[in-house]
Amino acid sequence: MSPEQGFIVVARILRPQGRRGEVLAELLTDFPEKFSERKQLWLASENGATTREYVLEDHWLHKGHVVLKFSSIDSINDAETLTGMLVQIPRAARSELEAGAVYISDLIGTAVIDVASGQRRTIGMIENVQQGIGAAPLLLVRDGKKEFEIPFAEQYVTRFDAAGKLLEMNLPEGLLEVNAPLSQKEKKEQS
Repeated sequence: MSPEQGFIVVARILRPQGRRGEVLAELLTDFPEKFSERKQLWLASENGATTREYVLEDHWLHKGHVVLKFSSIDSINDAETLTGMLVQIPRAARSELEAGAVYISDLIGTAVIDVASGQRRTIGMIENVQQGIGAAPLLLVRDGKKEFEIPFAEQYVTRFDAAGKLLEMNLPEGLLEVNAPLSQKEKKEQS
């Protein structure tokens, strides 16, 4: 099963860490404390071609990363074979979110519909989400030709259907024009 179908990625293994098979992993989750509740993790290659279940024996946070110790991985050589692997959990095992919060992975690939003034207008698909400091995250939305940056602010969201991959928003007039990134021509003119 690929991460998109049934798993979500929570870390990426960077390299061996220690002599007993431990690995250092980049955290790709907002809930690193949940490693203490997990005994089974799935490791997959970057392309998702191979996925295998591993038993997590121990873990600890280390300088913004996590060190993982898996059962049957007992040497540096064993740990090296895991370098680059994606650490996954089943989508159904994700942490509960507070009301109004959503997973970024649920937003990616979602259609954005503007319902302002009673009209339903498809803006495009969410390709990425940029986290802002102190501000609402920006949805990077592409319609095939244009790209838009739309604030994912609570006051604009009217309905989000994660299963149906649909986000309805009531966008203020002119927001799309103001938040559209510069075209290649505009970038060259500024240089």
